[in-house]
Amino acid sequence: MPLSQIAHARSGDKGDVSNIGVIALLPEYYPVLLREVTAERVKAHFGALVKGAVTRYELPNLAALNFVMEQALDGGGTLSLRTDAQGKTHGAALLALEIEVKTDELAID
Repeated sequence: MPLSQIAHARSGDKGDVSNIGVIALLPEYYPVLLREVTAERVKAHFGALVKGAVTRYELPNLAALNFVMEQALDGGGTLSLRTDAQGKTHGAALLALEIEVKTDELAID
């Protein structure tokens, strides 16, 4: 299923660095985020758009992850010719990542 089924995201920039926060819709989904949304998978998901390292920070008290993607904005801000030079769409793009979730991990009413 797409990551968007269990999380939402916000993203932005600082120069040529894109920052994505991924927040579980329910605290029970946080272990799935930890397992499925790794720095390696995020880097692979963005492919050639991210030339530098991707670092994942865990925020268990918020049931969230933060990803810092270096060299991800082709210079960033006024230097970049990309349509999204500030990385505002990176969060939405990451939510399309396909993840595996077991039925018993979902909160079904």
